[in-house]
Amino acid sequence: MPVPDADTYRALAESSWEWVLAQVRHDADGPWIPEKANETEPGEFRFGMHSGVDGLAHVLSEIRLTRDLTAAEATLGDEITAMLVGRIPAETEYDYFGGLASTIGVLVALEAPGAELAVARLAELATPDGWPTSFVEPPRGVKGAPCNDATLGTASVVLGALWALRHDVPGAAGVADLAIGVLTSEQVEVPSGLDWPFLPERFVIERRSQMPNWSHGLAGIAGSLAAAGAMLDRPELVDAARRGAQHLVTLADTSGGGMRVPHVIPGHEDIETYTYTWCHGPAGTSLLFAALDRAGVPAVAGRTPYDWERACLRSLQTSGIPERVRPGFWDNDGRCCGTAGVGDVVLSMWQRHGQDDELDFAVTLADALVERSIKDGDHTYWRFVEHRNDEPLLPPGVGWMQGTAGIAAYLFRIARVLEHGRAAPAVARMDTWWSLPAARD
Repeated sequence: MPVPDADTYRALAESSWEWVLAQVRHDADGPWIPEKANETEPGEFRFGMHSGVDGLAHVLSEIRLTRDLTAAEATLGDEITAMLVGRIPAETEYDYFGGLASTIGVLVALEAPGAELAVARLAELATPDGWPTSFVEPPRGVKGAPCNDATLGTASVVLGALWALRHDVPGAAGVADLAIGVLTSEQVEVPSGLDWPFLPERFVIERRSQMPNWSHGLAGIAGSLAAAGAMLDRPELVDAARRGAQHLVTLADTSGGGMRVPHVIPGHEDIETYTYTWCHGPAGTSLLFAALDRAGVPAVAGRTPYDWERACLRSLQTSGIPERVRPGFWDNDGRCCGTAGVGDVVLSMWQRHGQDDELDFAVTLADALVERSIKDGDHTYWRFVEHRNDEPLLPPGVGWMQGTAGIAAYLFRIARVLEHGRAAPAVARMDTWWSLPAARD
């Protein structure tokens, strides 16, 4: 393979980041970015790290490990802080993608004050059943029912509270205890271990498929409890996470030395059985086993957590990604559902374990991003594909999880890692800190 070129990756990161900065707009509510570059008004998800301008804070945290922030970048950080802190008293969303857990992560990334206000608001919004949702309604479930998962549900509060606690935010311990108590009360005993449905059973009206990987299912829920157990020295939480992982393994295809869990169970004919992403594939699911490894679990279903983490990597390496081998396969290069998200997880594996094939694969993913980048003068962006559209090439996305900002962050990171090796500084985040070397999380 070609010798990887850190300068190429960094130059691409800078040009794509400049394109993102050019998309930032301002109005009376503060800065905002379009979800897609052709949009002229703020969309439904203006706020939140997933698609909102506040997600750019996570790119700034990568840049600070590469170079000093410019005056314009520092100003953007200040504007994001002011906007988010001003919204906290009226905020009713609580989740990792766009609510108060997201706000905690953004303010920590900006090294800004205000996270204690988000923690206090989480405590204020809590009910005996947890945190009511704004999106659950009949016929799916009881209106406002809480959910369990790591991006929209109670497990996201666990992750946010742990992250606040790691940064000495007042009140975080109480919210963490509350969220952990709610989450553990929703566990379901199954013959092979423990399970958590997306919606607790008593709130379900219309039974639907489960998504068992990281974003909305068992992997993320068990991973959050493993992280909590490791951080808080609570072995009962680690054991619950282990039992959840033990059940997850029974749902997986482990042929050929791999580990991949179906995207949805039961399957749908219009959804790929397996995907390979952070959200619904082995990349994200490997974080569960990294958390169990961090917590000192010796074995899950007869194999070490690291063995299972490597099995997830094996499925990634043999899947065909990052090639678009058929219509509908690997049409996304973002952090949530595509190439950059997988690459970031694999880089963390290499910084922890140092296996050559881990770094080689991270470079292969970065090279695919170089190949698919689209130049626009001095700027660069990426366009994903929806093969079912008459015009399959989508407008370029802007934000952290599904756009150019998140891709730029991965390129900044891999350039730094190639220059400094496994000891390169890495940005710890609330859903990944345990996957980094312990001395650098």
